[in-house]
Amino acid sequence: MINDCLNLNHWHIVILDNAVVELNYSANDCVVVSESDVTSSNAMEREAQRQLEEYFVGRRQTFDLPLRPHGTDFQRRVWEQLLQIPYGQTATYGEIAKRIGNPNAARAVGQACNANPIPIFIPCHRVVGSNSRLTGFALGLDVKTALLERERENLF
Repeated sequence: MINDCLNLNHWHIVILDNAVVELNYSANDCVVVSESDVTSSNAMEREAQRQLEEYFVGRRQTFDLPLRPHGTDFQRRVWEQLLQIPYGQTATYGEIAKRIGNPNAARAVGQACNANPIPIFIPCHRVVGSNSRLTGFALGLDVKTALLERERENLF
């Protein structure tokens, strides 16, 4: 069951204006869709799908895609910090709060992680609670666990 979430068919990639704006998970099979220009988006859809599949099988540690998450200024600052967490490593909510210059904002960082519209591409699964405990994840702790385990198994 846990490894089933690493099947590309369970992920729905939303492309708008040639950038990834959402990545959604469903236990039911999904298809890659686009809301933008068919000609330009098809190439972006294929590329996003290819990179996500490479990540799932352990052949990709970073993504090279235009990302355009919609959120508040605070959320975007948090998401920028999440992009700095290396593959296979974690950071705590408190550490992220310190990195954005607001050391008392650990809970707000958690809320920003929960609001992340592009999980995996913006790796909110790499954020853990104090003492490295796995805590909340919008897609469920089983998905977070599977993603972290896959990354640790495939460190280059």
